[in-house]
Amino acid sequence: MEGARERPHAALEAARVGRAHGLDGSFYVTGPLTRLLTLGAVVTVGGRRAEVVRRAGTAQRPIVRLDCVGDRAAAEALRGAALTVAQADAPQLAEGEWWAHELEGCAVEDERGQALGTVVRLIAMPSCEVLEVSRDGTGQPLLVPMVKDAIHEIDVAARRIRVDAAFLDVEPEAGGRDGD
Repeated sequence: MEGARERPHAALEAARVGRAHGLDGSFYVTGPLTRLLTLGAVVTVGGRRAEVVRRAGTAQRPIVRLDCVGDRAAAEALRGAALTVAQADAPQLAEGEWWAHELEGCAVEDERGQALGTVVRLIAMPSCEVLEVSRDGTGQPLLVPMVKDAIHEIDVAARRIRVDAAFLDVEPEAGGRDGD
Protein backbone atom coordinates (compact mmCIF):
# COMPACT_ATOMS: atom_id res chain seq x y z
CA MET A 1 0.00 0.00 0.00
CA GLU A 2 2.82 2.43 0.77
CA GLY A 3 4.28 2.08 -2.74
CA ALA A 4 1.32 3.97 -4.19
CA ARG A 5 2.02 6.86 -1.81
CA GLU A 6 5.63 7.27 -2.89
CA ARG A 7 5.12 9.36 -6.02
CA PRO A 8 7.38 12.35 -5.32
CA HIS A 9 6.44 14.19 -8.51
CA ALA A 10 2.68 13.93 -8.00
CA ALA A 11 0.94 17.20 -7.19
CA LEU A 12 -2.06 17.56 -4.91
CA GLU A 13 -4.56 20.32 -5.60
CA ALA A 14 -4.75 22.27 -2.35
CA ALA A 15 -7.37 24.76 -3.59
CA ARG A 16 -8.22 27.22 -6.35
CA VAL A 17 -7.70 30.97 -6.23
CA GLY A 18 -10.97 32.74 -5.52
CA ARG A 19 -11.81 36.44 -5.37
CA ALA A 20 -9.35 38.99 -4.02
CA HIS A 21 -9.61 40.04 -0.36
CA GLY A 22 -8.28 43.49 0.44
CA LEU A 23 -5.49 45.35 -1.33
CA ASP A 24 -2.35 43.43 -0.26
CA GLY A 25 -2.72 40.46 -2.67
CA SER A 26 -4.66 38.22 -0.30
CA PHE A 27 -7.45 36.12 -1.77
CA TYR A 28 -10.10 33.62 -0.79
CA VAL A 29 -9.59 30.05 -1.93
CA THR A 30 -12.22 27.58 -3.08
CA GLY A 31 -12.27 23.82 -2.52
CA PRO A 32 -9.52 23.93 0.11
CA LEU A 33 -7.58 20.99 1.53
CA THR A 34 -6.74 23.01 4.63
CA ARG A 35 -3.95 20.74 5.85
CA LEU A 36 -2.00 21.71 2.70
CA LEU A 37 -2.53 25.48 3.10
CA THR A 38 -0.53 26.21 6.21
CA LEU A 39 1.58 29.27 6.85
CA GLY A 40 4.97 28.70 5.21
CA ALA A 41 3.73 25.98 2.83
CA VAL A 42 5.19 26.03 -0.68
CA VAL A 43 2.61 25.88 -3.46
CA THR A 44 2.70 26.16 -7.22
CA VAL A 45 0.31 28.58 -8.94
CA GLY A 46 0.37 29.65 -12.56
CA GLY A 47 3.64 27.74 -13.09
CA ARG A 48 5.41 29.58 -10.23
CA ARG A 49 6.44 28.30 -6.82
CA ALA A 50 5.31 30.51 -3.98
CA GLU A 51 5.22 30.51 -0.19
CA VAL A 52 2.06 31.04 1.83
CA VAL A 53 2.87 34.17 3.88
CA ARG A 54 -0.61 34.78 5.28
CA ARG A 55 -3.32 32.33 6.31
CA ALA A 56 -6.55 33.75 7.76
CA GLY A 57 -10.28 33.16 7.54
CA THR A 58 -11.90 29.86 8.44
CA ALA A 59 -11.27 26.25 7.43
CA GLN A 60 -14.24 26.47 5.04
CA ARG A 61 -13.35 29.96 3.69
CA PRO A 62 -9.58 30.42 4.02
CA ILE A 63 -7.88 33.64 3.02
CA VAL A 64 -4.33 33.24 1.71
CA ARG A 65 -1.56 35.55 0.54
CA LEU A 66 1.46 34.30 -1.40
CA ASP A 67 4.90 35.92 -1.45
CA CYS A 68 4.68 36.38 -5.24
CA VAL A 69 1.30 38.18 -5.20
CA GLY A 70 1.75 41.81 -4.15
CA ASP A 71 -1.57 43.51 -4.78
CA ARG A 72 -5.26 43.08 -5.54
CA ALA A 73 -4.76 43.17 -9.33
CA ALA A 74 -2.21 40.34 -9.16
CA ALA A 75 -4.59 38.28 -7.01
CA GLU A 76 -7.47 38.87 -9.46
CA ALA A 77 -5.23 37.83 -12.37
CA LEU A 78 -4.80 34.40 -10.73
CA ARG A 79 -8.52 33.86 -10.08
CA GLY A 80 -9.49 30.27 -10.90
CA ALA A 81 -5.88 29.00 -10.96
CA ALA A 82 -5.05 25.83 -9.06
CA LEU A 83 -2.80 25.96 -6.00
CA THR A 84 -0.88 22.69 -5.94
CA VAL A 85 1.52 21.12 -3.47
CA ALA A 86 4.05 18.44 -4.39
CA GLN A 87 2.97 15.21 -2.73
CA ALA A 88 6.49 14.84 -1.35
CA ASP A 89 5.98 18.14 0.52
CA ALA A 90 2.53 17.22 1.87
CA PRO A 91 2.09 16.20 5.49
CA GLN A 92 2.31 12.47 6.17
CA LEU A 93 -1.11 10.83 6.35
CA ALA A 94 -2.11 8.66 9.28
CA GLU A 95 -2.82 4.95 8.90
CA GLY A 96 -6.21 4.53 7.25
CA GLU A 97 -6.06 7.88 5.41
CA TRP A 98 -5.63 8.36 1.67
CA TRP A 99 -5.45 11.22 -0.78
CA ALA A 100 -8.44 11.30 -3.11
CA HIS A 101 -6.33 10.63 -6.21
CA GLU A 102 -5.07 7.38 -4.65
CA LEU A 103 -8.64 6.01 -4.53
CA GLU A 104 -9.83 7.29 -7.90
CA GLY A 105 -9.79 4.49 -10.47
CA CYS A 106 -9.79 1.69 -7.88
CA ALA A 107 -12.07 -1.26 -8.62
CA VAL A 108 -14.83 -1.68 -6.05
CA GLU A 109 -16.02 -5.19 -5.30
CA ASP A 110 -18.12 -6.97 -2.73
CA GLU A 111 -16.77 -9.36 -0.10
CA ARG A 112 -16.95 -12.27 -2.61
CA GLY A 113 -14.85 -10.40 -5.21
CA GLN A 114 -17.82 -9.55 -7.46
CA ALA A 115 -17.34 -6.24 -9.34
CA LEU A 116 -19.52 -3.32 -8.29
CA GLY A 117 -17.80 -0.55 -10.29
CA THR A 118 -14.91 1.91 -10.27
CA VAL A 119 -14.22 4.89 -8.00
CA VAL A 120 -14.75 8.13 -9.92
CA ARG A 121 -14.07 10.60 -7.11
CA LEU A 122 -14.14 11.23 -3.39
CA ILE A 123 -16.88 13.59 -2.20
CA ALA A 124 -16.68 15.47 1.10
CA MET A 125 -20.07 15.32 2.80
CA PRO A 126 -21.04 16.90 6.15
CA SER A 127 -20.86 13.64 8.13
CA CYS A 128 -18.15 11.71 6.24
CA GLU A 129 -16.42 11.37 2.90
CA VAL A 130 -18.13 9.27 0.23
CA LEU A 131 -16.74 7.33 -2.72
CA GLU A 132 -18.67 7.91 -5.94
CA VAL A 133 -18.56 4.60 -7.81
CA SER A 134 -19.43 4.37 -11.50
CA ARG A 135 -21.55 1.32 -12.25
CA ASP A 136 -21.36 0.33 -15.91
CA GLY A 137 -24.77 0.00 -17.49
CA THR A 138 -26.87 1.36 -14.63
CA GLY A 139 -26.33 5.08 -15.16
CA GLN A 140 -26.74 5.67 -11.42
CA PRO A 141 -23.56 6.00 -9.35
CA LEU A 142 -23.14 4.02 -6.17
CA LEU A 143 -22.26 6.17 -3.16
CA VAL A 144 -20.11 4.37 -0.60
CA PRO A 145 -19.59 6.11 2.76
CA MET A 146 -16.02 5.92 4.07
CA VAL A 147 -17.06 4.13 7.26
CA LYS A 148 -15.98 0.76 8.68
CA ASP A 149 -19.46 -0.76 8.28
CA ALA A 150 -19.35 -0.12 4.53
CA ILE A 151 -15.70 -0.73 3.65
CA HIS A 152 -13.87 -3.95 4.52
CA GLU A 153 -10.52 -3.26 2.85
CA ILE A 154 -8.71 -0.63 0.81
CA ASP A 155 -5.67 -1.91 -1.08
CA VAL A 156 -4.30 1.03 -3.06
CA ALA A 157 -1.36 -1.00 -4.41
CA ALA A 158 -3.77 -3.59 -5.89
CA ARG A 159 -6.17 -0.77 -6.95
CA ARG A 160 -9.03 -2.56 -5.14
CA ILE A 161 -11.61 -1.65 -2.51
CA ARG A 162 -13.77 -4.34 -0.92
CA VAL A 163 -17.12 -3.26 0.47
CA ASP A 164 -20.07 -4.81 2.29
CA ALA A 165 -22.72 -5.12 -0.45
CA ALA A 166 -25.43 -6.00 2.09
CA PHE A 167 -24.72 -2.81 4.04
CA LEU A 168 -24.92 -0.83 0.80
CA ASP A 169 -27.93 -2.84 -0.43
CA VAL A 170 -26.43 -3.40 -3.92
CA GLU A 171 -26.05 -6.23 -6.37
CA PRO A 172 -22.82 -7.00 -8.27
CA GLU A 173 -22.51 -5.91 -11.92
CA ALA A 174 -23.39 -8.52 -14.51
CA GLY A 175 -20.29 -10.42 -15.60
CA GLY A 176 -18.30 -9.65 -12.43
CA ARG A 177 -15.42 -12.02 -11.60
CA ASP A 178 -15.51 -14.66 -8.90
CA GLY A 179 -13.66 -14.13 -5.62
CA ASP A 180 -9.94 -14.88 -5.18
